[in-house]
Amino acid sequence: MSGGPGGNARLAALDLLADVLDRGGNLGDTDGMEGAARAHALHLAYGVLRWYGALDWFAARLLQKPLRARDRDIHRLVLIGLYQLWRDGTPPHAAIHETAECARRRNKSWAVGVVNAVLRRFQREQASLEQAIDGRDERFAHPPWLLAALRADWPGDWPAIVDGNNRQAPLWLRLNRRHDVSATLDLLRADGLETTRHAVVADAVKVTPARPAALLPGFAAGRISVQDPAAQLATDLLRVTDGHRVLDACAAPGGKTGHLLERFDDLCLTALDRSAARLEKVTENLVRLGLSERVRLLAADAAEPAAWWDGQPFDRILLDAPCTATGVIRRHPEIKWLRSPDQVEAALAQQRRLLEALWPLLARGGILLYATCSVLCSENERQVSDFVAARPDATSDPIDGAWGRTTGHGRQILPGEQEMDGFFYARLRKTS
Repeated sequence: MSGGPGGNARLAALDLLADVLDRGGNLGDTDGMEGAARAHALHLAYGVLRWYGALDWFAARLLQKPLRARDRDIHRLVLIGLYQLWRDGTPPHAAIHETAECARRRNKSWAVGVVNAVLRRFQREQASLEQAIDGRDERFAHPPWLLAALRADWPGDWPAIVDGNNRQAPLWLRLNRRHDVSATLDLLRADGLETTRHAVVADAVKVTPARPAALLPGFAAGRISVQDPAAQLATDLLRVTDGHRVLDACAAPGGKTGHLLERFDDLCLTALDRSAARLEKVTENLVRLGLSERVRLLAADAAEPAAWWDGQPFDRILLDAPCTATGVIRRHPEIKWLRSPDQVEAALAQQRRLLEALWPLLARGGILLYATCSVLCSENERQVSDFVAARPDATSDPIDGAWGRTTGHGRQILPGEQEMDGFFYARLRKTS
């Protein structure tokens, strides 16, 4: 992505927004841009998607008439300018004049005046517009279906969930214990980074200011990996010991696979992903960690074990199940606008399919750890409760910890709690 003449960050942000909103993609990279321009483009796209519902409401009241569908790029330029004025603290001249001039660079000179007029009007009427939106759901910047689901599932916590979703997540790393941890922390600090260890997750460290992983000292050498503390909990919750046969059933991009191999010397570990392309990312991460020779990687559908299972039971199964990812919206705000109730139903069906297919592969007395990065009860507590009720040989193994909250069969972290992503874990033991 060039971002237009001169690598203009606002034009690059338009391309990123089009990829998400028109083509259903995730926020990608800005190929062809480097340094500050690249960072600015991503910053603008993330900001607009984080606050899209509220920005769109403002735009509808400030435009004299709706823009045509073929001019949705101009509409998004308006949203970029509104985001900069309302949430980003950008100097008004840059937010208004430079954003409006981008319309000319899109060969729509007629729209320069439109963008300029809308943004200047927002400046004049900001106080009254903020007062008007304060009594409306649009201020939460979540689609109505998702807001309704959060209110139903978490009647006392949904405002905190929404607030957590709308805050930018910090950069958390996983420290590789196969390297000297103190030396790794010294490397980070020597490069001008502030480090903060997590209160309850032993291998997690927050670094500020955030920067791309490839630019972090020690990353290329495998000393650190980017991983939220909530995801790092899986390794201890699985209760693995050396000698166990372990299945990581939905392994990509390989964070939990790598963590298991960092912590244990003698695992018989199989890692699956049904996407060969995503499995390449697992391989890439394990090569960087120097652990690629200690795992069996298979491109296969975990729900169809007849195609890949050797018939030997597993002592431990990690099912990091495909889900709506509603617990990581603070990292991926596009999730709010890409998900739908139909996709929730599809995720539920896939989770049930995986649970039913993998349970027979578990040895008697073995543990299946069910995990999602979702906050929807249908994917979490209700999914596990239904499964346990239908399986006389399944029981939930209580999870205690100084994190999250018990839900009955599992434990839930809500977005932003103890600076973690939203995550759910349930530990199921096979009794016969």
